Amino acid sequence: MSRSGKDFSLGLLTGALIGSAVALLYAPDSGSNTRGKITYRFSSYIDELNQLIDQLKNEKEKFTSDAKKQGDDVVSDAKKRADDLIKEAEALLQNIEKKGN
Repeated sequence: MSRSGKDFSLGLLTGALIGSAVALLYAPDSGSNTRGKITYRFSSYIDELNQLIDQLKNEKEKFTSDAKKQGDDVVSDAKKRADDLIKEAEALLQNIEKKGN
């Protein structure tokens, strides 16, 4: 980010903090009511965040499970193909031995 962009962001953040502090000082509610509202909002945000985290964990487990299943399928298919190739090689060797006799 350019220097002027950093300065603008810093000024915006500083202005937001000062504005919030002034709004809290001149709020018509008492301090305990304001603190109660803030606490309630934070707790609801925390609950929503925890729900989002749980949802993301479930999605991660689902994707991990799908990837594991696909990996197992690939390994199973590779084993089957290898067994088929071994059988074909053994059959070719038997044919070569029969023709050699």
